[in-house]
Parts: sequence; C-alpha cells; structure tokens
Amino acid sequence: MKRLLSTVTIFAAGLAAMVTALPAAAQFAKPEDAIKYRQSVMTVIAAHFGRIGAVVQGKAPYDAKTTADNAAVVYSMSKLPFTAFGEGTDKGGNTKAKPEIWKESDKFQAAAKDFQDQAAKLDAAAKSGNLDAVKAAFGDTGKTCKACHDNFREK
Repeated sequence: MKRLLSTVTIFAAGLAAMVTALPAAAQFAKPEDAIKYRQSVMTVIAAHFGRIGAVVQGKAPYDAKTTADNAAVVYSMSKLPFTAFGEGTDKGGNTKAKPEIWKESDKFQAAAKDFQDQAAKLDAAAKSGNLDAVKAAFGDTGKTCKACHDNFREK
C-alpha cells in the first residue's frame, strides 16, 4: 500500500511539474488566438478603468460600490493578458505590440508587474470608500498604463 501511495505521489508531482512547465502560449491554438485574447482583456480593463476615470475627473458621480466594483474588475483582469504575449504572438492577427516586448522581455514583465501592483492598490483604495485615495491610486495606475503603452505598443 505504501509503495502504491508513493508511486501515485511521484506520478502526480511529475504530472504537475510537466503541466506547469508548458509555455503559457501553449494554451492558444494559434498566435491569432493569443492576440485576440490579450486585446479582449485589455478592452475590458480599459472600459472599467475609464468608468473610474470619469468619476475621478468629475464627469460621473461618485458611487463607492460602483467604483469598487470597477476597480475589482481592473485588478482581476490585470493578471490575465500577459500570458498571451508568448513566442510567435508578435506576428499574425492585428497586433500593435512592438518587438521590444520580446527583445526586452524582462523590462516588459517588470512593466506588467508594475501595472498589476498598482491595480491592486487601486482596488484597495476603492474598497476603502475614500475618493481621494481612489484619485491618487487611479493616477498611479494610469502612469503604468502609459509607460507600458509608450514603450511596448505601436501608436
């Protein structure tokens, strides 16, 4: 019984290692699928971030729950698009991704992490119900968007 349990444990660990070792791009059948996925995620992020922006700019009334809901979507979605920048996704489809994403991968991943970190802070600020905190976190999050777009996205 112990031998069977040991064999099953080793097999499960090996299987888990193999699955996690697969490149993220392998989840997409074609490079175009990855491009479409990341663009769709970014569209959702932009829509919800824009709703917060309207509040921050005074163009929409502040509602703490709605703002928190939008920030939660931004934060949740901030984790998704970057796995779709795998090898081969620089071509095919209608992409505005600059080659620097793949040439300067460490810099791109750092920019992605900055965005995710600031989106987490925006989420926390929105949950606090403090509009001034939301405004500050929104500005910092927006800076990460701009920096990434300036460095890694064609106009």
